[in-house]
Amino acid sequence: MITLKSKREIDKMHEAGKLLAACHQSIAKIIEPGMTTEEIDQFVEQFLIKHGATAEQKGFKGYQYATCTSVNDEICHGFPRKKALKNGDIVTVDFVVNLGGGLADSAWTYAVGEVPAETKELLEVTKECLDRGVEQVKIGNRTGDIGHAIQSYAESKGFSVVRDFTGHGIGPTLHEEPQILHYGSPGKGLRLKEGMVITVEPMINAGTWQSKMDGNGWTARTVDGKLSAQYEHTIAVTKEGPLVLTAQNDQ
Repeated sequence: MITLKSKREIDKMHEAGKLLAACHQSIAKIIEPGMTTEEIDQFVEQFLIKHGATAEQKGFKGYQYATCTSVNDEICHGFPRKKALKNGDIVTVDFVVNLGGGLADSAWTYAVGEVPAETKELLEVTKECLDRGVEQVKIGNRTGDIGHAIQSYAESKGFSVVRDFTGHGIGPTLHEEPQILHYGSPGKGLRLKEGMVITVEPMINAGTWQSKMDGNGWTARTVDGKLSAQYEHTIAVTKEGPLVLTAQNDQ
């Protein structure tokens, strides 16, 4: 079932989104070679506790961590661990904030130290895919408009769009209808209505789009071992256009 949010509910989710964005901006300042994803996870959890919030995915279907931290060829749902990040790695940090019952979800891919030019291009194209997807979150548009904007740009740059994982509605629970595909045809799919709150979270691969699952039952990675990047925002559909609830100040 799709729930339409009131202004009060969206305002509450926006406060959670602002806190989430501030946390991401703090993560950007501390990530460096030698750091572990376990340390990133602990940093996020303590940041949220300090600000009166909790990590919503901790305990979700038995998930044990405050964040998903996906390194290099891991597409999503990577487990935080003790292995140190190396210069040239990329790591996606994805988490959901619950602040007083308001939820917000955002993932960001970070370069660790200095990364090669082709890695920088992957990050830039993935971020642009997010921005182009967000532009389509308007009353009367369809979910296919979002997917098409992302897929057409990514593929024009020689990259591929992961199809096994999608964006979603959010609030009052973590994952709600509708699914938001990051590929598709314009004018197709569910029509967007005022009050809907969704995530747009393209996962873009340097190689083929197909994924495979690790033995832990959670972590997905590229089948060819090539890099994958992801950026995600939570967006409300409003009369004024897309309201990005997780916008960072320097965007």
